[in-house]
Amino acid sequence: MNRRAVIVTGPGFQDHDVVYTYYRLLEEGWHADVATRDGGEVTGKYGVPLPMDKTAKPLVSFDQLDVAGYDAVILTGGHEAPDRVRQDARVLDFVRGMDAAGKVVAGLCHGPWIMVSAGVLRGRKACAYIGLRDDVVNAGAHVVDGDVVVDGHIVTCSYYGYVGRFMQAVFQTVRNRTATPEPVAP
Repeated sequence: MNRRAVIVTGPGFQDHDVVYTYYRLLEEGWHADVATRDGGEVTGKYGVPLPMDKTAKPLVSFDQLDVAGYDAVILTGGHEAPDRVRQDARVLDFVRGMDAAGKVVAGLCHGPWIMVSAGVLRGRKACAYIGLRDDVVNAGAHVVDGDVVVDGHIVTCSYYGYVGRFMQAVFQTVRNRTATPEPVAP
């Protein structure tokens, strides 16, 4: 089964977050989209352009986000991008829809800011980058110290240096959520 994920980001994204998550998704055989406000090109904090190279697909716009089309959404950091993205109602509706459908909603570094604005962290365990810890607490999450925290289908990562463990958790959480149970013999 071909898994599908979308990385949601904007201008000033944390280059490491987007580059690593995108290529890890491809490496695992996933279909990976990158969504920006209007599907237009954006540049990361350290100058990485999206799309990244000539092999990358064109970007999709926030208007094209559809819960039925994805197994996971990855919300990347770089404080400027998630702060801009969380102001867009289309993204917040999409993240709420992914949560309601029990699909993986994963936030890396400052990415959980989008989860805060979408209201999907209330009552959840999460970890948080120190710069948004108060926001995550005020959103009703139980913040625990940790590099990566999984609570059901919600995955949070406190810092981009842990992106490898974060992606492992995303892949495992999707596998766990979509595993077909073994038939029970009568």
